[in-house]
Amino acid sequence: MTDFIPQIQPWIDHVELEELQKVIDSTYITEHEATREFEAIFRDFTGAKNVVAYSNGTTALIGALLALELKPGDEVIVPNLTFVATLNSVILAGGTPVLADIAPDSWHIDPAQIKAKITPRTRGIIPVHLYGSAANLDEIMAIAKEHNLFVLEDAAQAVGVHYSGRHVGTFGNIGMLSFYANKTMTTAEGGILLTNDDALAARLYQIKNHGRSQKGVFIHETIGYNFSFSDLHAAIGLAQLKKLSRILERKSEIYKRYEQGLSGIPQLTFCPTPQEVTLVPWFSNVHVPDAEALGQHLETQNIGSRRFFYPLHMQPCYQGRFGTDADYPCALKAFQTGLSLPSAVGLTNEQQDYVIQTIRTFFA
Repeated sequence: MTDFIPQIQPWIDHVELEELQKVIDSTYITEHEATREFEAIFRDFTGAKNVVAYSNGTTALIGALLALELKPGDEVIVPNLTFVATLNSVILAGGTPVLADIAPDSWHIDPAQIKAKITPRTRGIIPVHLYGSAANLDEIMAIAKEHNLFVLEDAAQAVGVHYSGRHVGTFGNIGMLSFYANKTMTTAEGGILLTNDDALAARLYQIKNHGRSQKGVFIHETIGYNFSFSDLHAAIGLAQLKKLSRILERKSEIYKRYEQGLSGIPQLTFCPTPQEVTLVPWFSNVHVPDAEALGQHLETQNIGSRRFFYPLHMQPCYQGRFGTDADYPCALKAFQTGLSLPSAVGLTNEQQDYVIQTIRTFFA
């Protein structure tokens, strides 16, 4: 049997060590020049006017909601199919999350559901750009404008993803990208916030920096948090940025090879990509009648896979708080049928061929 094939793992080698050594030699290991360089590269890469690095994607979401002045009782509409941090951040920032189902033909929040969930207490929307694709930003932004709502784009999984030619995360008031170890590129832990609003950018920095507008002083204009990045994390990120074009290219290659290799299996489908979206398949996903059964079969053959996100209304920590399965049929179906296949940049063609053949044997 083949050696274990992981579902995902980062591409880490001597390049990261070299960048880390530069930072260590400088002795500036907290947030300093490497962080500023990292932020500047992402300004160019995304086209955002301002980029503010945070300790991770979750603290970035919390900081963004605080900067948007979320108040107790304010409602924020969140998709039911996402990582739990999207929902948690609303609660931790003092707001009230409202769950909406995903669209029938995608993994993303349904604009019709957003409209149905708006009340006089609604303050904002957090669309999530899931699995390296993008939510329907045209409709979401139109709804937000009509109802005077903020839009905080959770683009944690969407580095390199574009919608109508613009990088996601630059459409709303604020956008967030994550660099956790399993993301398209990594800083181990870390996230950034994108905004074209200078006042918001200043507030985002103040919130993460103990309520002060600069480091190294003991004057604090407001109460804040320590959500700072570090130059050690930035060093890993700078190394990853040197590889990013190859990472994005390889992700697409892996996805296309799955599409070709698994074609003709009637029980297996891929989610269509809207024409407005430039897909960066963070994970290569398929839909099958029983994702659990296929995942277990792959495990017996030393192949890692991963189920889709557990719908938020089903989470033990939120049991009974957000309704029942009948309220979220599309999210439930996506969870039951969705499976993430091995998608690491280091996946070899030979390993991928083995995965493809194993899946074909399962359905045969």
